[in-house]
Amino acid sequence: MSVITGAYGFQLMAPGLPLDRVDLPPLEPVDDQVVVEVAGCGVCHTDIGFAVDGVPTRHALPLILGHEISGRVVAAGEEAGAWIGKAVIVPAVIPCEACPACEAGRPTICRQQFMPGNHGNGGFATHVLVPSRGLCPVPDSLPEGIALSDLSVVADAVTTPLEAIRRADLTADHVAVFIGVGGVGGFGVQLAAALGAAVVAIDVDRDRLDLAAEHGADRVLSANELDLKEAKRSIRAFAKESGRQGLGLKIFETSGTPAGQQMAFGLLDPGAHLAVVGFTMDKLELRLSNLMAFDATAQGNWGSAPERYPEALDLVLKGKVVLGPYVETAPLDEAAAVLQAVAEHKTRRRMVLVPGTDVGGARSEEENA
Repeated sequence: MSVITGAYGFQLMAPGLPLDRVDLPPLEPVDDQVVVEVAGCGVCHTDIGFAVDGVPTRHALPLILGHEISGRVVAAGEEAGAWIGKAVIVPAVIPCEACPACEAGRPTICRQQFMPGNHGNGGFATHVLVPSRGLCPVPDSLPEGIALSDLSVVADAVTTPLEAIRRADLTADHVAVFIGVGGVGGFGVQLAAALGAAVVAIDVDRDRLDLAAEHGADRVLSANELDLKEAKRSIRAFAKESGRQGLGLKIFETSGTPAGQQMAFGLLDPGAHLAVVGFTMDKLELRLSNLMAFDATAQGNWGSAPERYPEALDLVLKGKVVLGPYVETAPLDEAAAVLQAVAEHKTRRRMVLVPGTDVGGARSEEENA
């Protein structure tokens, strides 16, 4: 049995405090567990919720955050030996596969789920100990321009909008509207375009809108320049021009802001589907009866089932979803500063923490079982 020693990570002691570097105890996988040597871990706004906004983690603090993880399996328990040496993406939500929710096809609401960086230590570290259930294998040979570290964002920023799109029954005959086109929304735009839908991107950031226009958006609207009535008028005109015959807008709220959520709800039209993908602790006032009046649907999704990961990865590897323009890497040792920069909206792309090869030096020690 392999035991990984010398690993370290950056843990949250309490909301509002900088992350602290901590040496991890020996990581010894048992049963179906594996130890993944982290290639990259994306910084998600859910991490900001835990670290800054005081959203409680399931596991008591202190805790190492990070749930967008890619890497290579370097140690495994008795039931997971086949994973040794394989490059993988770790699901952000790992269901138990045996409870009523899992058996009913709703694994993301499994009460026994394991979410790295929430239910236990996550990927802001050189190594992470996780169940092997649902691991998504990654080919050893990757297309030019795609690094294993980049694929960490597939674990949430790509698969979560993919799941929202699936639940919305989006087809090439629909108009899709994405409000907030940073990481999650930017990937959502590309996914919707890959399905052939006509895509509208709305944001306050002109650079993000320009990027969306280059990668799938047919129409971009600045939320700084349009009020709700003007946005509705523009989208109605675009829908008519597009020739799409699908009933109702497919609206994806991916900003995680009160203003974005207010606009998303205000865009409801007859038969619309509103996917709530972004998260905020802030409250807003809505006339909920609009759902009834428009015979519309509003639905959220907590991540994505691991079974969807291979599909998302395939879209990336085939170039239908590009990561490079939306991803920026930083050394793991800068985790505290990077998290603060993300919290203060000072970053332009999805930040990915990458452990340095010249720091730390975790090693594997063989022990007799």
